[in-house]
Formats: sequence, structure tokens, C-alpha cells
Amino acid sequence: MAVEPLLSVENLVTTFKTERGKICPVDKVNFSVAPGKTLAIVGESGSGKSVTALSIMQLLPKGNGAIEGGRVMFEGEDLLKKSASEMRKVRGNRIAMIF
Repeated sequence: MAVEPLLSVENLVTTFKTERGKICPVDKVNFSVAPGKTLAIVGESGSGKSVTALSIMQLLPKGNGAIEGGRVMFEGEDLLKKSASEMRKVRGNRIAMIF
């Protein structure tokens, strides 16, 4: 029997508005984490690791950062559909990130 992932990121797309136009540091990112497992995201500086984590937690800088697509399923709920107040209840209590 397959175990449902605790966290599943599906086709996540995050963009930023810049002076040069729109950039896409997170472009269709996919991964999942099973209960009791650990995932490390590694890469060069500027490769989108922090932006991916900030997108999952809905902590992108206001104004120029936007999640343009995808799903972030956590314990069966799509975090990207939660309001700011709902996310405040999730962050720190049910999900957190360590840089």
C-alpha cells in the first residue's frame, strides 16, 4: 500500500517583476516528501532554493513576487488556496523551514 506524501509540490511556478521584466526563478518545480522522511534542496546560489521554500510558506515579498501556478499539498490541503490568516495558523505549528 502506497503512503500519501506529507508534502507534495506540483508544477510550482513563482515569478518576480524586475526592471528588466518578469523572471521565473521557480519554474514547474515538483517533489514530494513522505511522512518521517527528510528532503534537502541543494544548488548554486541564485538557483531558486529559498524562493521555493518561501513560496511553499507563502512568505514571498509583497509587491513583486507571485506564485503563478502549481499546487502545494500539505496533509491533504492545498496551501496555496489558504488565506493569509489561515497560513499564519499553519506556519510554525504544522510546517516550518530551516535555512
